[in-house]
Amino acid sequence: MDGSAISYEWWIRVIELPILAGLFKLMWDIKRDVIARIERIELRHAETTADLRAEIASFKLEVARGYVPIQMMRELDRRLSMQLMRIEEKLDVLGPRARPRRSEAELSHD
Repeated sequence: MDGSAISYEWWIRVIELPILAGLFKLMWDIKRDVIARIERIELRHAETTADLRAEIASFKLEVARGYVPIQMMRELDRRLSMQLMRIEEKLDVLGPRARPRRSEAELSHD
């Protein structure tokens, strides 16, 4: 072989090895970039999920508050008040008879 001919060893050393090293570095950088993007997406997803959960909780509370009409609540309050007044009147009629008498032994322990 004469000196002007390109040998395979020279081709591998001068051309192919630097190209392969460059491709390896390019793949390494792409992998690192993809991993960083995935982590950013996961973080954004976690934040969005937390925000959505908070919004759903507040919406559920708002729906629960507005579910029962105010008129129905007033009617229920009126009925409960009337029932409590009837119970109070019955207790007033019974007076002291409604309470069981305590024995003197029980009174001395207090």
